[in-house]
Amino acid sequence: MTETYQALNDQFSAVFGPGPAPAACFAPGRVNLIGEHTDYNGGHVLPCALDMGISVLARPNSVGAVRMYSANLSRGSRKTAPVTGAVHDPQRGWGNYPAGVIRSLENRGFVLPCGVDLFISGSVPNGAGLSSSAALEVSVACALHMLFFPQLTPEEMAFAGQEAENRFIGVQTGIMDQFASAMCRADHALFLKTADMSFTHVPLCLEGCALVLINTNKRHSLASSAYNQRRLECSRALEILRPYTDASALCDISPDQFAASAHHLQEETLLRRARHAVTENARTIEAANDLAKGDLAAFGRLMNASHISLRDDYAVTCPELDVLAEAAWAQPYVLGARMTGGGFGGCTVNLVRSDSVPRFIRETGRIYTEKTGLQAAFYTAAPGPGVHSIS
Repeated sequence: MTETYQALNDQFSAVFGPGPAPAACFAPGRVNLIGEHTDYNGGHVLPCALDMGISVLARPNSVGAVRMYSANLSRGSRKTAPVTGAVHDPQRGWGNYPAGVIRSLENRGFVLPCGVDLFISGSVPNGAGLSSSAALEVSVACALHMLFFPQLTPEEMAFAGQEAENRFIGVQTGIMDQFASAMCRADHALFLKTADMSFTHVPLCLEGCALVLINTNKRHSLASSAYNQRRLECSRALEILRPYTDASALCDISPDQFAASAHHLQEETLLRRARHAVTENARTIEAANDLAKGDLAAFGRLMNASHISLRDDYAVTCPELDVLAEAAWAQPYVLGARMTGGGFGGCTVNLVRSDSVPRFIRETGRIYTEKTGLQAAFYTAAPGPGVHSIS
């Protein structure tokens, strides 16, 4: 949950000197309910925003530099960047994310007129696969919008964040994370077609169920994972299939078209990667329809199928994620469970009967510790709004 403006401003003043921060905003993390690794394949995704995220307070300064402070780090919490012309600096660490957003905005013609102080406080677990980096990027962009760039739209904030991730950080993410953080509504899921950025808000009526997130506490790091390799494999598969399907993206291919053309993918790895993209996109379209009808049981079955595809075809789960999913599937009060995020660690998302949540947490936590030796962290999530000001 977001802290109050007054509490955050007191911390801001302690770091950067007395006086109010004229810009204060909150951008949420997101959980993707279904539609994993489809965003960069031109497909559909179905995330919702969380009530956990990143708050940023901002104020112009006269020192001619971007000064950054993170309240969530005990060491290395102060970073700096130039006002213009920033480049990635390994010594800057987490500060490259705000610096990358500033550079992306500069590339779009939004040039900082002076230095700025940024105070950052987060409630979304870093490295859990809940898009803490996207929340940081969007929150920084929103704070600069409030200070300097009133014409900057939420969509542009999302694209600036993605560009920072792709070009400045060097991780080839799709647009889903930043777009969800910028554009979601409370109590809704965002049904987004990434090929043309068309979207609708689908009511997320849980009706006696709860979304429970489980952090494996195995750190999720896209930059050190095989994320970029998966993108390359999908690109190679598309090039092979394009002459037979006339598709501009893997998710343009229907399951029937894929069944008719898959034999051209003679490399097993490429076959599996493409099969996941095609079937996951179809599952996501079906899942949005199920949510719109309020059919949570059908929705949960699609969640389960999604995890199996991510495990067997896309190979982005890990033993810890699989233990959590399998433990959830074995419990009769769980409608569905799957990994969420880029994979290789991070979280699962679980659709659980509300009256059984305490039992689910006890039982799943016990199984997970017995099988992995690790302690899982549990969060009951409320679908929240996208980026917004704090006052």
